[in-house]
Amino acid sequence: MNHSVESTTPVYTLSTTSTLSGIPVHSIRQYVDRGLIIPFRKETNRNLFSQVDILRLKYIHKLLVEDGLNIAGIRSVLALIPCWSIRKCSAEEREKCQAYHSDSNPCWEASEKGKLCKNTNCRECEVYRIVENYPDVKSYLKTLSA
Repeated sequence: MNHSVESTTPVYTLSTTSTLSGIPVHSIRQYVDRGLIIPFRKETNRNLFSQVDILRLKYIHKLLVEDGLNIAGIRSVLALIPCWSIRKCSAEEREKCQAYHSDSNPCWEASEKGKLCKNTNCRECEVYRIVENYPDVKSYLKTLSA
């Protein structure tokens, strides 16, 4: 899948997202509550999801079912994505960023962020969208050492 505006456009309701991803509604709600998925929240407080969210849900499901991880393990895997490398943060920016120092929280949950990320919509960020081009974190990490 290529990077396009359409892939991050929030168009799917919770029930449609459940159908398209094969993930039960209650599980999707749990993943949202635990910070694994960042839905678009409408003014009515209803969540909408994008194609990227569906890809993420499928990846989360694989980690749970095939790889035997629990939610805390998945959060740790997502926290290990080197966002500072992807975003090309300077050494100074890294030192100020909570995501660089945390082993348990993904970068989109960092309360202290570097300059590059402070005004970025995490749903649009290439770190959150990593599943568009890589089926899992490990396949992305392999590209860093190539």
